[in-house]
Amino acid sequence: MAALGASRCLLKNYSRVKSASQNTRILIKCHRRMLCTAPSDGSSPDAHSKHRFMDPEVQDILTRITGLDLDKVFRPIKQELKPPTYKLMTDAQLEKATQLAREEARRLLKMPPVLPEREPIHDILSEDTILEGMDTANYVFTDITFNIPHRERFIVVREPTGILRKASWEERDRLVQVYFPKEGRRLIAPAVFKEENLKVVFGLDRHQDVLDLCQVQFEPDSSEYIRVHKLTYEDVENQGKYDLLRSTRHFGGLAWYLVNARRVDGLIIDMLQKDLLQDAVSMVGLFNMVHPNSESAQEASHLQASGVALLKIYANRESQRAGYIELALQAYQQASAESSV
Repeated sequence: MAALGASRCLLKNYSRVKSASQNTRILIKCHRRMLCTAPSDGSSPDAHSKHRFMDPEVQDILTRITGLDLDKVFRPIKQELKPPTYKLMTDAQLEKATQLAREEARRLLKMPPVLPEREPIHDILSEDTILEGMDTANYVFTDITFNIPHRERFIVVREPTGILRKASWEERDRLVQVYFPKEGRRLIAPAVFKEENLKVVFGLDRHQDVLDLCQVQFEPDSSEYIRVHKLTYEDVENQGKYDLLRSTRHFGGLAWYLVNARRVDGLIIDMLQKDLLQDAVSMVGLFNMVHPNSESAQEASHLQASGVALLKIYANRESQRAGYIELALQAYQQASAESSV
């Protein structure tokens, strides 16, 4: 009788667990496509800006000021040592090869997207207390169908407490990497992304390498991606080492970050000192686009200013380093006058 009673009790508990499991499967089916995803409209860090990073006009300005240095785009990289290949070309063939190299360089200089940080996922699907204490580890259930975009892929976690919830972004990134490995990405981020290690790498002027690795390791709207880019841009700005990112795919992101932070003075002065007057004018134009209510934008619009006049208005109305900009502009104009004599 005791054995029979124990069997009935075991059967009763099994039925309750089976029922909870069936409810879970039904709930997963009902919520298959209800994944909370972050917006991907390319919006800038400034939520009140009229213009966004992916706007054609913004992209055109950022592309122009990035520059096109073929020696930098096709810089030597560490790879297996092979004998060099030499080709004899006519002038026409050389011109065609150079044009192809420029087109390839423009492709390599395509800017990574700038996105707002994705919203955390805290969705609880069910709380099955009958399952509490049955195990000490989390169970993860992943839809591994090949034709589903990763952002829509349904991934849930069953906790030891019996709670069934949607996986967090960090869990999702890790599970997607397990089932659909991305070349160069690791399950655990390299230690180089720790702030104390980044300072050492920045001291070696390896800013571009950090951003290239960050582009592979993290999603563009993840908190780590945004954190690493911010630290890199801040170091470039503080050290005035803009040339480290000029003519790379990361220069547009740097310029966009500084424009939204209203800290373009240093970059404008650097452009003037390097005889890049038109780039400096474009930076001021971009600033006025993003901050249309600024005094600089208002006066420039009223006077329909352009060129050097646009720079002078920005220096007088907005810049915190007006004297430096005016001196750099005077030096540029003087050098231009002397070279034209």
